[in-house]
Amino acid sequence: MGDLSALEAVIIAIVEGLTEFLPVSSTGHMIITQHLLGVESTEFVKAFTFIIQFGAILSVVVLYWKRFFRLNRTPLPEGTPGWKRFLHRFDFYWKLLVAFIPAAVLGLLFSDAIDAMLESVTVVAVMLVIGGVFMLFCDRIFGNGSEKTQLTERRAFLIGLFQCISMIPGVSRSMATIVGGMSQKLTRKTAAEFSFFLAVPTMLAAMLYKMWKLFSDGGTELIMNNLTPLIVGNVVAFVVALLAIKFFISFVTKYGFKLFGWYRIIVGGLILIMLWMGYDLQVV
Repeated sequence: MGDLSALEAVIIAIVEGLTEFLPVSSTGHMIITQHLLGVESTEFVKAFTFIIQFGAILSVVVLYWKRFFRLNRTPLPEGTPGWKRFLHRFDFYWKLLVAFIPAAVLGLLFSDAIDAMLESVTVVAVMLVIGGVFMLFCDRIFGNGSEKTQLTERRAFLIGLFQCISMIPGVSRSMATIVGGMSQKLTRKTAAEFSFFLAVPTMLAAMLYKMWKLFSDGGTELIMNNLTPLIVGNVVAFVVALLAIKFFISFVTKYGFKLFGWYRIIVGGLILIMLWMGYDLQVV
C-alpha cells in the first residue's frame, strides 16, 4: 500500500473519523498517531490525511440526508417578493452559505499563514490546552440555550465568524462552531448539528482546494498509484465518523462538554511533555 501499510491506513482513518466532528482537534490526534505509528510524513501521507476527510463528510450527509435534501415548504404571506420566496425555499442552504463565507474568504487570503502555523506542533498543543480549559466552563457560561431560538441569517454568519478561529491549529473546527452556536442561545444539540452541517461545505472546499494544489504540482501519479489505501481510508473514516456523530449528539445533550475539556487538556499536555522530552513530532 505504498507509504502506508494496510493497518496504518486503517488506524489513521479511525482517528480521523473519531476526532473530526468532536471538539478535540483532529490535528492534535494526527500528530500523536503518526508519531506512535512511526509513519514518515511523506507527500502521500499528507495527501491521505486530507483526502479521507471525504469519507467523514459523507457520513454527515448520509446521517442527516432528510435535512440535507429537503426544501422549506412552509407558506409565506401573500405578496412576498419572489427573491424572498426563493431564499425561503432554500433556507437551509442559504444559511449554510452565509456561515461558510467568512472561513472561505479568510482561508483563501491567509492560506500560507495558516499552513505556516500548522508547522508548529507547540501551537497545536497549547491551543488544545487553552481550548480544553475553556470547555470546562462553556456550559456554565452559555447554558443550554432554548429550543425556541431560531437559526437566523445573522446567527449563522456569527457562527461562521467563530469558525474562523479554528484556522489556528489545535482549536478544533467543531469546538469553535459549537461554541459559536451556543453563544447565539442555540441548544447544545442544535449547535452541534449545525456544526456538522457546516462542516460539509467547509471541509469539502478545503479538501478540493488541497486536491487542486496537489494535482497542479504533479500529484496525479501519486494518487493513482495509491488508490487502495485511499479507498480503504475513506470507507473506514465514513463508518467511524457515523458512529462518532451519533455518540456525540447523545452524550453532549445529556452531559455537556466538561469531559471533552479534560480530554483536550490531557492530549495537549501529552504533546507538550513529548516535545519537552525531545521527541521530534511532525504535523501531518
